[in-house]
Amino acid sequence: MIDVERSKEMNTIFDFTLKNIDGRDVKLEEYKNKIFLIVNVASKCGFTPQYEGLQKLYSDYKDRGFVILGFPANNFLGQEPGSNEQIKQFCSLSYNVTFPMFSKISVKGKDITPLYRFLTEKESNPQFSGKIKWNFTKFLINRSGQVVARFEPRVKPESREVIEKIEELLNQ
Repeated sequence: MIDVERSKEMNTIFDFTLKNIDGRDVKLEEYKNKIFLIVNVASKCGFTPQYEGLQKLYSDYKDRGFVILGFPANNFLGQEPGSNEQIKQFCSLSYNVTFPMFSKISVKGKDITPLYRFLTEKESNPQFSGKIKWNFTKFLINRSGQVVARFEPRVKPESREVIEKIEELLNQ
């Protein structure tokens, strides 16, 4: 994991390394030249059915250079209580999730993961900063690793505004 102090030195999304749901280190630079959506997810949330829309987005656009990165987080009313293995099993069996999932993290508070500190602090992400208010907050990242849109939890992955922005980026 990246040291919290070092997170202040990070300039782009591609500077981060996180553990995937199987515990393997993944450098986000592996996603360079792709459009991607970073989403904090939870298995026992009212927004959990958004997994279906996320999977559809991924299936529809993955061959065009789009990827979704799911980050389970238990920050909101304990709505992601399971282990990484339980989360992986739930996502696979309940929603046939095939997009990359990562190990459970914290998206707010004193133990916030450096990636989410980067996404939410005004210094590193002035246009789309702000605390994560709930599960299924979505950050859209362009091919250069810059945040170009933020969608709050009520915005469904299959909504017109999300699809239009993804299409715009993919067509650039």
